[in-house]
Amino acid sequence: MRMKRRFMGICGLLCLVSVYGEEKIAFWDSQVRRGANNMNEVPTQEWFQAAAALSIQWVRLAYDKWDTEAQDFLVGDTGNYQGLVPKDLQRLQEVLCWADAQGIRVVLTPLSLPGCRWRQHNNQRYDSRLWEAYRYQEMAIRFWVDLAQALQGYACIVAYNILNEPCPELGTAIQEQTAVGDAQRFSRWYGQYKHTPRDLYDFYNRIIAGIRKVDKKTPIMVESGFYAQPPSYAGWPGRLEDSKILYAVHMYEPYGFTANSNFRHGGIYSYPGPIPFGGTPIHWDKPTLIRYFAPFEDWIAVQGIPPNRIVVAEFGCMRRNPGVAAYLEDLVSLFEARAYHWAFYAFREDGWDGYDYELGTRGLPWAYLAGCGTR
Repeated sequence: MRMKRRFMGICGLLCLVSVYGEEKIAFWDSQVRRGANNMNEVPTQEWFQAAAALSIQWVRLAYDKWDTEAQDFLVGDTGNYQGLVPKDLQRLQEVLCWADAQGIRVVLTPLSLPGCRWRQHNNQRYDSRLWEAYRYQEMAIRFWVDLAQALQGYACIVAYNILNEPCPELGTAIQEQTAVGDAQRFSRWYGQYKHTPRDLYDFYNRIIAGIRKVDKKTPIMVESGFYAQPPSYAGWPGRLEDSKILYAVHMYEPYGFTANSNFRHGGIYSYPGPIPFGGTPIHWDKPTLIRYFAPFEDWIAVQGIPPNRIVVAEFGCMRRNPGVAAYLEDLVSLFEARAYHWAFYAFREDGWDGYDYELGTRGLPWAYLAGCGTR
């Protein structure tokens, strides 16, 4: 119950959008926008109604789990993009209308692109074709131009999130985790792979240019490399050229604590407390979280990027890990103090209850797990 009360406290921070300007970027201009992630297998009108009842303002909507007659929803085939799948597009448009009816704004977020099939649909292997050959990037650009052209009339879409958790660094000689606050490895890495297919900054500039040929109004949300790690921005040569860009990061560190594996091993790590990171146990608490974000915040300060262009697009923790409530509270207070927009993961996910904070920290009866339970 304590965890549930704290979750409701987070939701209590949410307030409904009362004004929506003609320029979509205006949605992000003034106040902190607080939202949630939807990566459900089956979208429903009831989900959006429940989200609206809790005053969730915006939803990061990923459609890749939805049923399709093609190999990959909407894309058709990530290895040979030939155009949007019409039936899938109609399904997406229907769901967008549900969101709009509830006054919820949408950030459209593919988990897959041509040349980069989502790991969970790819035998748990990361698909790196997008970062190895320009021909897949050209397909990805064509996909986004087609999608933007098809959806530019939907007022509820307040950003296109180009790709969830891009990872051009994977398979190269760079560590995913090192010391808290270390970002030099990204500067070295980007120097090595500049002007190659792994150059994420270059890829974004080219794909944004394509989208702007058909849609000049919708903001574009980009994520940093290595699964949207905040410090990986430090390797970028600067801010992107477009004026309507939102810079997004994800936050699940320290992963040894937040992951489901921690619960499976008896909750050996708790927050605050000593938790391994980069091979070294360190004490994680709010000051450590602040140090972890420091390289990213240094970069946005140098680039002159205002807080209302920063989005923590995903953050969360397996709900049964010890200290989860304190961890989420520290993160939210950190984001609020800096006026960053944010979206927690996840609101009423239908595939797994591990991040459904309304359920608190308790276990669930078999009837619930079998789909017979109710909140």
